[in-house]
Amino acid sequence: MSAPELYILGSSSATPTRDRNPSSQVLKIGSDKIMIDCGEGTQMRLIQLGIRHTGLDYICISHLHGDHYYGLIGLITSMNLMGRKQNLNIIGPPHLKDILDLQLKEGGKQPEFNITFHATNPEKPELILKTSHFELSSFPLKHQIHCTGFIIKEAAKERSLNIDQIENHQVPIAAFKSIKAGENYINDKGEEISYLLLSHDPKPSKSYVYCSDTIFDMDIIPYIKDCTILYHEATYMEALADKALERYHSTAKQAGIIATHAQVHQLLIGHFSSRYDNLEPLLLEAKSIFPNTALALEGLKFLINENDADAEPTVLELSNAFNNH
Repeated sequence: MSAPELYILGSSSATPTRDRNPSSQVLKIGSDKIMIDCGEGTQMRLIQLGIRHTGLDYICISHLHGDHYYGLIGLITSMNLMGRKQNLNIIGPPHLKDILDLQLKEGGKQPEFNITFHATNPEKPELILKTSHFELSSFPLKHQIHCTGFIIKEAAKERSLNIDQIENHQVPIAAFKSIKAGENYINDKGEEISYLLLSHDPKPSKSYVYCSDTIFDMDIIPYIKDCTILYHEATYMEALADKALERYHSTAKQAGIIATHAQVHQLLIGHFSSRYDNLEPLLLEAKSIFPNTALALEGLKFLINENDADAEPTVLELSNAFNNH
């Protein structure tokens, strides 16, 4: 399976700006596409980046501030108008289901596809979903209202065969599957040969952590430790740390501190206040603490790949709407 790919659809906090929309991302992992938050304008970003909403089977909403979910009902409506039939999984705060049910009821048009709702728990970490491609968990963040972060981790990988030892012990093809699954091989003579000799350890599963709106909080370190890429909000610069504290947000420097203590491979910062036209100072502030930091800007694609942890992000071919950065 190729490395997961992260597409940035929105990076602004609270209100959109001329060239930044509210929060939204899409993570492609295997054949699955997972949307994380869905601020207003998200549908246009999907169109501009050529991401078909028919491929979205999972939508995660971190909390019920409008800049993180006001685009959701419009997206669901468009899915219905386009004839969607497959199930849609929505993961979010318990009251989000009530809001969507009311909007759909009063709009007079129920979707012709099933929506499976998974409520997040703002009090403790929980495993939400486990598929053949990934595991999705939530963990509590500290914000003005209940808010959760998300951890998306590749499913455990198979062991790879040690071809030299396979040939040396004349292991038949029929035994390969069980060896990869961690079972010892017993030959025709009744001799047991360890799977550890006949195979190599799998490569570590890559992981992506999304820390939406949150105050600077070292308590999240155990949940996010050693992740491949951490996205952490950086609404303000350190000069406005008091405002960040008052509004339960973080600074770019604080995001760098979290990344350092969590020993992550790469940090992405986003959720930028509309007061900042030039984001380079926020990037430099975070990099002063954690050098391997990048801005999560619309139109960028990041590979969730430990081997490329120090590489520059891959930029998609952008439409004219993105050329203002």
